[in-house]
Order: sequence, then C-alpha cells, then structure tokens
Amino acid sequence: MTQLKDERIVLTLDAGGTNFVFSAMQGEKEAATPVRLPAYPTDLDKSLGSMVSGFQQVIDQLPARPAAISFAFPGPADYPNGIIDNMGNLPAYRGGVALGAFLQNQFDMPVFINNDGDLFAYGEAIAGFLPSVNQMLQAAGSPKRFKNLFGITLGTGFGGGLVTDGRLYVGDNSNAGEIWITRNKHYPNCFAEEGASIRAVRRSYARMAGIDPAEAPEPKEIYEIGLGNKPGHKDAALHAFAEMGEVIGDALANAITLLDGLIVIGGGLSAAYPMFIDAVLAEMNGTIESCTGQKLPRIVQKCFDLENPEQRQQFITGQVKSIQVPGTQTTLLYDALKRVGIGRSVLETSRAVSVGAYAHAVSQLDQQK
Repeated sequence: MTQLKDERIVLTLDAGGTNFVFSAMQGEKEAATPVRLPAYPTDLDKSLGSMVSGFQQVIDQLPARPAAISFAFPGPADYPNGIIDNMGNLPAYRGGVALGAFLQNQFDMPVFINNDGDLFAYGEAIAGFLPSVNQMLQAAGSPKRFKNLFGITLGTGFGGGLVTDGRLYVGDNSNAGEIWITRNKHYPNCFAEEGASIRAVRRSYARMAGIDPAEAPEPKEIYEIGLGNKPGHKDAALHAFAEMGEVIGDALANAITLLDGLIVIGGGLSAAYPMFIDAVLAEMNGTIESCTGQKLPRIVQKCFDLENPEQRQQFITGQVKSIQVPGTQTTLLYDALKRVGIGRSVLETSRAVSVGAYAHAVSQLDQQK
C-alpha cells in the first residue's frame, strides 16, 4: 500500500481493440482528464501516432513531469523488454513491435508494459482483495495470513496473474499465469478459455436452448434469465453458467495446486459470480482417483467462497488446536486447515489494473535507484 502514497505521476493507458484511453495517476488518484483516441488496430503508424498524441495530451495537463509510463497491453509479448507480438484484436502489432523502446525514445522516460491479468492481480494484492482478507483475519484474532494471490479475469478471454509476497511474478518468458490455455475439462482437445468466456456462455446457452449461437443473448441477459427477471430459457441460462464454473474450477484446481494462495475473480463476467461459484467450488473441493479407483481430494487445500457468510466464518476460524512439544510441557497452536479463499474483485477490474500499473512502475523505479 505504500506505493499508493507516492507523489510521483505515472502515465497510464487502457488499450482496447477500438480505442486507446490515456490518463495519469498520482498515488491513488487520477491526475488528468482521460483522453480517448482511435486505436487504429490494423495500421501500425496510425496506432503509434495515437499513442504519442494521447500521452502528450495528458502530459500537457499535468503540473509536473511524469516519472514513467506504465500500462497493460494484450500479449503474447516480451513484457520486460516491451516487445509486443501476435495481437488478436490489434493485428498491426503482429510480428514483433518494440513498443516500450519506441515510447521511451519519444518521451525520454521509463516505460513498463504488462498484461491486464498481471496488473489486475497486482492491484488487488496491493490495495484490494489480499489486504482485505488479511484485515478480516486480523480483526477476528486469527493468526493466519496470506502472502500470495492468483487473479483471474473473465470476459472476452480468461486471463490470469500471480503476485507472490508483494511481487508481481511474470516468469522467465513473461508468460506466467496463462491459465487460458490450460485444458478444457468438457472438451479436452480445446483450451479452457473456450469454456470460460463470453462466447462460451452464449454457446452453452444456445446449445441447450436449441438456437443458433449467433442468436444467443449476451451473458448479462442470460444472467437475468437465470434469475427469472427476464423471459427466456431459464434452465439453459443456469446450465451455461454452471458449465463455465466447472471449467473454471478445473483450471483453478490445477493452478492453485502449484501456486497455493488466495484467488480473486474480476472481469465483466464476474458480475454473474453467484450463478457460477458453486460449480467452481464443487470442482475444486471434489475428488480425483488413483488408477485403482481410490478417491482423493482434488486439491490439498479446502476452498471457501468468502462471499458466503457461513463459509467465510469457517475460513476465518480454521482448525486451531494446541499441541504439545514431545518431551516438554511447551505447547504450540496449530491450525490444521489448509485453505484457499476465493471472491470477487474489491477494487473493480479496471481500477485494479490502474492501481497495479502505478504500483508496478513505482516499484521498478525504486529498484532502479
């Protein structure tokens, strides 16, 4: 949280396939009126021109020179070196574009680029979900604390990011947290994003409702149909989100076995959290079998929905007991419950990404000193 008390100004960018939105942050506050310009997704020269113009318009509003530029940009990419490659919604950047070096030359300041899943997780670890869970544990008198957070974003894609002990972990190939390409439980030849995204919800609804996927409602409407607030195929709506939850749960079970920390969910589809979280938990708290048919817990930890009051209380309480040190009268408190808490974004996704971008820039600037 100390990064957000900083007085340095950092330029930011929300990079979409249609528009670029430029702004600046100083500590926890936005330091400029956002500037929106076309992204020019198929024309590299025009797209880079938009970037230069957008950042300059923000700089012209500021009371002091910015310390850095920091933002999320879709990959694959060599993020530490600021090289973007193989863009889906911004094909002008396909093949390798040294975007970081270009902007550094234009503005003579450090440039830090990451993907949105990483920065979302970092924002929630710095000032959102992770500290709020630890504060909850502290207030209840629990000795348990968490240092690691895995964040996922659900929307047009299925993104991920990992923060461990206050540091953003990007991996040796700047490719850590790519949960989208894990195996899809329902369609093993497909990747998980095909079952955990907007298109997955629409496709699943259409299949059960017996309609063409192109005619399927958007997930927000499917959610309202599932609640009974709008006319439509209610069973298909409930099935669509439950199927997505099962795919997410399977992917998270694999991920959290290796990562072991809290899980936070963001992105547009997180609004439907109440409709898919039970399926996520059923998968993560389910079983797996040995070759002889012996059933074992799917993961070592027990996963709890921290938005469910009963489960939240179990998570806080744990299984604390007093054990005696052999051969002595000394006793130690032992919490035998290995557990994972899961919940929605505290900051909201776009805010978390901005906070993460700012905190990452400040942290990197301090390390460079």
